[in-house]
Amino acid sequence: MLQLPPLSLYIHIPWCVQKCPYCDFNSHGQHAELPQQQYVDALLDDLQQDLEYVQGRRIHTIFIGGGTPSLFDAAQIKRLLDNVEQLIGFEPEIEITMEANPGTLEHDDFSAYRAAGVTRLSIGVQSFSKTKLNLLGRIHDQDEAITAAKKAKEANYLSFNLDLMHGLPNQSFDEAMADIEQGAALMPPHLSWYQLTIEPNTLFHSKPPQLPDDEALWQIYEQGQKKLAALGYEQYEISAYAKPGYQCRHNLNYWRFGDYLGIGCGAHGKITQPSRGGIIRTVKIKHPKGYLSATNYMADITKIAPDELPVEYLMNRLRLMSPIPKAEFEQRTGQPASVLTQGMQDSQAKGLVTETDSHWQLTPKGHMFVNELLSQFI
Repeated sequence: MLQLPPLSLYIHIPWCVQKCPYCDFNSHGQHAELPQQQYVDALLDDLQQDLEYVQGRRIHTIFIGGGTPSLFDAAQIKRLLDNVEQLIGFEPEIEITMEANPGTLEHDDFSAYRAAGVTRLSIGVQSFSKTKLNLLGRIHDQDEAITAAKKAKEANYLSFNLDLMHGLPNQSFDEAMADIEQGAALMPPHLSWYQLTIEPNTLFHSKPPQLPDDEALWQIYEQGQKKLAALGYEQYEISAYAKPGYQCRHNLNYWRFGDYLGIGCGAHGKITQPSRGGIIRTVKIKHPKGYLSATNYMADITKIAPDELPVEYLMNRLRLMSPIPKAEFEQRTGQPASVLTQGMQDSQAKGLVTETDSHWQLTPKGHMFVNELLSQFI
């Protein structure tokens, strides 16, 4: 039976100092003074229009992403969070993450954002190599990245994450390992470590850089995983590693097919509606100018077709390393676990998955060939 899952909130702040050549997110370079008060007003109005989707729940995680949210003053972030709590209410010990870039955040503001209600920072370091940072279009340097991590720790956040990328232009194996070692030396409770991919509608797509070949990429990935494990970081998701007890609860809700409201320019949401027997996806107006002038912020609402729900669930859930509970599948999709029986049996025969009465579990081979596993259900 379809059940209401936990509810999260994603808040999108679309402005950056400048657009990075690899970035395909909905972000816009800052060309004038930011309309901070007007945008927060719009965000709260947007949330007000989404209240019907709350269905009696409280918010258990918030993620403020971008763009570069740390371009906004701590006072505006506090006003935003205070009003969200008044409108919907927070679960006890709520996790509230905000993205920040070392080159845009005044380090004295770390404590101000913490006082505003942010409990967790995610710092976009990407690399500690000056050469690589320049190639990636980042506006910070190695020293600023190190200082940002130290200041985050001093500001008494409950956790903080460092974003690191590998497979960078002309990156050697030793350079990739050096980034991991430097990142871990700053003792973040959480590390995101993911491969640079060239996405459409980016500068790198129109002018591709020279990336490491497949053999070099595999060596970096294989040895990087071993190094992170040796440093005490458990891989709990394809590109996420954490010390025990410091997994990102917001992202876990995504990958477990939980619900989330999405407010702000181009923000996506996913909402379960048991009374209507289905799940919808929402998208808000994408461009800041249109969003700020809107009276209705919704750009699109789509109901997920029942026959698409198993694959939709698996596309999210297979990112996690943990076993897949059959009961969770049934609660989150409203469909019996038996609809996956044939596909899972075929996947077992290929050595991609194992099965018990209550769970499915990907094998090491299955984690390497997720797309092949998914193809059994399409």
